[in-house]
Amino acid sequence: METQEAPRFYDRATGQIRTEEVLGDKWLRLAYCSPIRGLLQWPLFSCGLFSQAMGWYLNRKASVSRIAPTVKQLGIDLNEAIVPQDGFSSFNDFFARELKPEARPLPANTNALLSPADCRITVYPELTAGLVVPVKGTPYGIGDLLGIQGNRYARRFDGGSLIVCRLCPADYHRYHFIDDGIQEDYWVLRGKYHSVNPIALTRGYKVFTENLRTVRILRFKRGALAAMFAVGAFGVASIHDYADEKEMEFFRGNQAGFFTFGGSTVIMAFEPGKIKFDQDILEHSVQGIETLVKANSSIGEWL
Repeated sequence: METQEAPRFYDRATGQIRTEEVLGDKWLRLAYCSPIRGLLQWPLFSCGLFSQAMGWYLNRKASVSRIAPTVKQLGIDLNEAIVPQDGFSSFNDFFARELKPEARPLPANTNALLSPADCRITVYPELTAGLVVPVKGTPYGIGDLLGIQGNRYARRFDGGSLIVCRLCPADYHRYHFIDDGIQEDYWVLRGKYHSVNPIALTRGYKVFTENLRTVRILRFKRGALAAMFAVGAFGVASIHDYADEKEMEFFRGNQAGFFTFGGSTVIMAFEPGKIKFDQDILEHSVQGIETLVKANSSIGEWL
């Protein structure tokens, strides 16, 4: 089996570079790095049956037994979570847990650009010709992310900015709106269920443009237009977007939706000249190193 280093990320809270604890690491390496990986691609990633079957089990009461070992392995802090009086009803109930209001406070600075999720974030300050070029991995275009339905929006983001928020199993799996505004459009793009872990991303798979995803076109009250993508991944049986209708009003810090079990990603694209990223996140992104941030925390500012 080919070897590949475990993903590393910058922990903004401690100022240290850390190595990620990957849930199911040996199985990911078997699926993406072993000689038999070609045989595993269709049943695991190209077809949703495996992820749906996993989701069915993790919605059952029997899956509760998986919660305690997962909390221990990944070092999850349940003190910030809202735990039902009778405990979680299933693993997915735990996985999609809500947090206490004080756990992810909004910054007082209303001009702060917020992270939509607890995540390992990578930022791209300028999309030349609408192209996203990762330090490691395969380039992809904003038009590919939007799909055929979004052709009319693609040119609006040429020369703009983009953030990739990768959620790991250890993370809080609800994502939020980053400012006040109106949802102008919404659609779903069916696709595959590849892992969003760097182990898969650096193997050349077009994960973000081929995986199942939902697309929101958001018009913020400050005038900026953005696209928000919720990307499903291996083990994610479904994406639960709140209020998927068009012309929906939303507010800064509101929940936008949540993922059930698995790794997953939220991507946001912005028009040119609308935002500026914090320097530490930008510098690490240039090096191909993700930065660990929390939902509602500041990652830059609106211009």
